[in-house]
Amino acid sequence: MEQYEPRSTALSAAQLAAVRRSVRGGRASLTRRSLLRASGAGALAVGTAAGLSACGIPPAKREGGGAASDDRSAKEKRVVFSNWPEYMDVGEDDPNEYPSLAAFTERTGIKVKYTADVNDNVEFFGKIKPMLAAGQDTGRDLICVTDWLAARLIRLGWAQKLDPAHLPNAYANLSAQFRRPDWDPGRSYSYPWTGISTVIAYNEKATGGRKVDSVTQLLDDPKLKGKVSFLSEMRDTIGMTLLDQGKDPGKFTDAEYDEAVGRLQKAVDKKQIRRFTGNDYTADLEKGDIAACLAWAGDVIQLQADNPNIKYVIPAAGYITSSDNLLVPAEARHKANAERLIDYYYEPPVAARLAAYINYVCPVDGVREELAKIDPAMASNTLILPDKAMAAKSRAFRSLTGEEETAYEEKFAKLIGA
Repeated sequence: MEQYEPRSTALSAAQLAAVRRSVRGGRASLTRRSLLRASGAGALAVGTAAGLSACGIPPAKREGGGAASDDRSAKEKRVVFSNWPEYMDVGEDDPNEYPSLAAFTERTGIKVKYTADVNDNVEFFGKIKPMLAAGQDTGRDLICVTDWLAARLIRLGWAQKLDPAHLPNAYANLSAQFRRPDWDPGRSYSYPWTGISTVIAYNEKATGGRKVDSVTQLLDDPKLKGKVSFLSEMRDTIGMTLLDQGKDPGKFTDAEYDEAVGRLQKAVDKKQIRRFTGNDYTADLEKGDIAACLAWAGDVIQLQADNPNIKYVIPAAGYITSSDNLLVPAEARHKANAERLIDYYYEPPVAARLAAYINYVCPVDGVREELAKIDPAMASNTLILPDKAMAAKSRAFRSLTGEEETAYEEKFAKLIGA
């Protein structure tokens, strides 16, 4: 792929709103989460440092924080950025144009080679693992991966420690909800690109006007039998079940995990749960074949735009929040340029443009006024900008050791039939 050459400046608010309206319906069937398949056997195949050694690839040591031996940012005004599909604002007439990246290049002179080649966390890790393990440059200066994989890369010493001096906007504007993940306290190695909220969604027509507002209802309400789906993401499904049981997903024990799996297994056995899904629940929910389910908030926003019967609830017990995160891989050659790009997306006007396009939780404080210029309804949507009450109900699934990750994924894969 050729190096990205900017061809336009940033869109106006009106233009961006038009783009968002024109593509929203089409994106409902191909969102960032529709391509995420991080559970089951695939995750187990690359789950631990021990697994790396078994393949003849010794894990890198953490000393030095994965720093590159030579940062060429000053003499090479470029940065290579790998991200997920449908995770960047695009031009009104040309989907290969990225207005916010073009504006960054115009301002800084740093050219961005942008590639949407992160189709799956496990698959992407498989691409970069051999180079990282061998202490080689992956050819990427900035990557976007989900929090559990970010934690693994940091644990293995395969991410570079960020320089706070290059990240004034990021440091000042990062929302409190995302500041202290247990896998990267103080955000020394990563900054979130977006937050991902797991909520309960239901089709009001399919439920006969009844509200569905708890995991208990999903698992036990006989009127929903065979019309319920849970997610094939272990952390989302188990995390929401733990919360419903009064347990903290950030502190649970092996026994509590097993209790959650057992509870879900009972619902599978009595055919309360129709199936475990990735993003493909959206079509069934819209049609009413699925009456209620666990869902990702970004999908719900897109579905509601075209179907007023789609509703969502934040359970009283709380909800799971995860994140996709920006990291600089070990041995990346343009670290300072990558840090400037991270910091750029923490400027409220830029963050608002991005949030208006992708519809997931914006991790940047101070964007409400900017987002209101683009779309007032989006600026007041707590699925994009959580208010204090919603943020207080959010919980993160705790980091796992390599051994826990293997054991838990194995049990979950058996539950969902993966």
